[in-house]
Amino acid sequence: MDGHSLAYRAFYALPVENFSTSTGQTTNAIYGFTSMLSNTLRDEEPTHFAVAFDVSRKTWRSAEFAEYKANRSKAPDEFKGQVELIGELLDAMKVPRFAVEGFEADDVIATLTTQATAEGYKVSIVTGDRDALQLVTDDVTVLYPTKGVSELTRFTPEKVQEKYGLTPAQYPDFAALRGDPSDNLPGIPGVGEKTATKWISQFGSFAELARRADEVKGKAGEKLREHLESVTLNRHLTELCRDVELACRPADLERVAYDRETLNVLLDALEFRHLNFRERLFAVDPGAQEEEVVPDAGIDVDGTLLGRGELAPWLAEHADGALGLATVDVWKLGTGSVSEIALAAADGPAAWFDPAQLDEEDEKAFAAWCADPARPKAVHDAKAIMRVFSEHGWSVAGVSMDTALAAYLDKPGRRSFAMDALSVEYLGRELGPADAGGGQLAFGADEQAEAQSLMVKARTILDLGEMFEDRLAQVGAAELLRDLELPTSALLARMERSGICADREWLTGLEQQFADAVQQAVREAHASVGHEFNLGSPKQLQEVLFGELGLPKTKKTKTGWTTDADALAWLAAQTEHELPVLMLRYREQQKLRTTVEGLIKTIAADGRIHTSFSQTVAATGRLSSTDPNLQNVPVRTDEGRAIRRAFRVGQGYETLMTADYSQIELRVMAHLSDDEKLIEAITSGEDLHTTVASQVFAVTEDKVDAEMRRKIKAMSYGLAYGLSAFGLSQQLDITPDEARKLMDNYFERFGGVRDYLHRVVDEARACGYTQTIMGRRRYLPDLTSDNRQRREMAERMALNAPIQGTAADIVKVAMLRVDKALREEKLSSRMLLQVHDEIVLEIAPGERTAAEALVRREMAGAVQLRAPLDVSVGAGDDWESAAH
Repeated sequence: MDGHSLAYRAFYALPVENFSTSTGQTTNAIYGFTSMLSNTLRDEEPTHFAVAFDVSRKTWRSAEFAEYKANRSKAPDEFKGQVELIGELLDAMKVPRFAVEGFEADDVIATLTTQATAEGYKVSIVTGDRDALQLVTDDVTVLYPTKGVSELTRFTPEKVQEKYGLTPAQYPDFAALRGDPSDNLPGIPGVGEKTATKWISQFGSFAELARRADEVKGKAGEKLREHLESVTLNRHLTELCRDVELACRPADLERVAYDRETLNVLLDALEFRHLNFRERLFAVDPGAQEEEVVPDAGIDVDGTLLGRGELAPWLAEHADGALGLATVDVWKLGTGSVSEIALAAADGPAAWFDPAQLDEEDEKAFAAWCADPARPKAVHDAKAIMRVFSEHGWSVAGVSMDTALAAYLDKPGRRSFAMDALSVEYLGRELGPADAGGGQLAFGADEQAEAQSLMVKARTILDLGEMFEDRLAQVGAAELLRDLELPTSALLARMERSGICADREWLTGLEQQFADAVQQAVREAHASVGHEFNLGSPKQLQEVLFGELGLPKTKKTKTGWTTDADALAWLAAQTEHELPVLMLRYREQQKLRTTVEGLIKTIAADGRIHTSFSQTVAATGRLSSTDPNLQNVPVRTDEGRAIRRAFRVGQGYETLMTADYSQIELRVMAHLSDDEKLIEAITSGEDLHTTVASQVFAVTEDKVDAEMRRKIKAMSYGLAYGLSAFGLSQQLDITPDEARKLMDNYFERFGGVRDYLHRVVDEARACGYTQTIMGRRRYLPDLTSDNRQRREMAERMALNAPIQGTAADIVKVAMLRVDKALREEKLSSRMLLQVHDEIVLEIAPGERTAAEALVRREMAGAVQLRAPLDVSVGAGDDWESAAH
């Protein structure tokens, strides 16, 4: 394979904006190249394989012709660094890769091809460079991408003849006459491909044509003779070098088994989430093919299929130690009924049963085991199991291991915590297609095999759990799992089951209001340009804005001039035309309408919305919300506040109560930096941002105006998020120099903050991770990357992670303290939501005063900071009126 050629094709075939990691590394070329790689290995089934890369533009060709490829622009910034990562991926796949100084990838390929055919091999070449067609013979085929990275045309001698009317050996003669604009090789003016083909067909070769050039009549002949010297040079440069000195021979390129652990780690770092992507890549692993991996291979499980009356005795015999638990529907769907359950004991035996077939004694024994905190249980995704089991009347206690949460604490930056991937990465064990997760199992065909598969999952959970106990203990994260994450998952399961009451009628009215606003924006936009067009079509909008109206050009992208929100806001400020403003309003109202439509669809039969919380999405430890995403409801606009009014106190309860921390990030930053002046400003009782502004701008507090306060507020919070001077300039609409001066003034007053921010990055670069007050780590290997973009993004994360992560840990501790106190004081009030730093509770009649005192006490006492935590509380009939 021609690595550079195919990586470039992949880069331009896949949209940049859809492929990037949380560290800012673009991955579209890597994804496309790897997809083409796995498809080619699958379809061609090569016994030997290698990839060749260019080293630089300085080659023997540029030495002989200085203008060679001189017209090519620099590689896009988004492409930089991706070839290096492709190389790392190939290394993990144990694929030999070549890059030889002074030569192009084509020369390496030509050399290997020449050697291989001489030794009796048949060769296939995958490349986007047509110069390789000169290598085609009965034993050599060129596979040329003709549609992005998904289709390859097979060039055999017959196909070359059909396409160009020439033999493969004649192709470089034809290319020399035609010239190659991409390589900056000049052709003959007025001589096109048809003439070039006619001449080569007539004379047999370029050498013969050059020798008999006087025989070519007319103006074309004159042009040929006039440019014969340059075409002769073209012919020399087009010929591929077939004797490059290489470190190994074709026989050394035999495919071998992947380094799966390294490959999994790399795929995690690249954040390739799709399971089928890995499946396709691992399906062509020679190691897997040699071992003929089958489901559950190498896993010894002594399993029993239990019938009626057999579960209770089995539990009595085996439930003294930890049991691994796996279920089908929770495993596959995350919710719904539980149709099959498997248990695996630490001492070896495993069991499978259908809950619908349990008799009364079995049911009672299983419920007692689930609820017993003294009976340890290892599971994968405890929250989902707790939520679904509760619908069957089974409460779950005593969860000692959740392999999904443990994997998250071990490597918080990964995006997939599917058990099949964890089993491969940590245990080197393939669960096989039936166990991979994603799509329901085919029950009925072979119940025995399906039951065995589920018991293997239960066994794998135990094995993973044992391994994670050791790994987390080594990095000081065992307590985080036991004391924070596992209790939080149990609380979240109860919160999800409770849900929050939603007013369908109110939301329906809002949806119509936003729909009307969308249509009004459409009508006004059409009127502003005098005709109709599709406001949702970027292409049509570009034509109207930049073609028809001639507005100033914005940032150029592959698909034209950008029309994103920032670009429209810029156009609105730069011009007097109303269309950019109308487009911003249209998009805002459309987004609000979509948000409300989504909320209406998720109202359950009980009239409540049951969002799902996740502990494993944000690497900082923050909780996220999905189905629906309640963190996405706007809070600072009138429309957003109107949406929040739809969330009401439920029947049997008196009021909603909200509680959150005031300026928690700044208090954490003050504590971590130990900056006395910032701590004093926070604890003074005065308006924090005014106090800080007076110090930064060296004025008395009564002289601080609204603009000064706004700048300092953006600065203070920005530092907690790793904001750069450029980012601050964009946020405040000032020049980068002004932003830099503002930051310098800030640091002059708060030197402890400056020193801390420098120190935290240096320490993270030295040890590879940051750490919160409670020991939550964020691993940042890109801090030492040679790629500037990735390194700077990692540096911003190093600034952000300890502050954001500590704030997230504090909120979880507060939630657990409040929940525990509610139960200990025997209050009926309950926690419903956690959104950012806010907790929402539903207060039972007569409990408001006690609940408020409890909430303030427990949240304020979550941790002791040098800049003490401050809690704000409000109450009302709906979420908005409960704001404070």
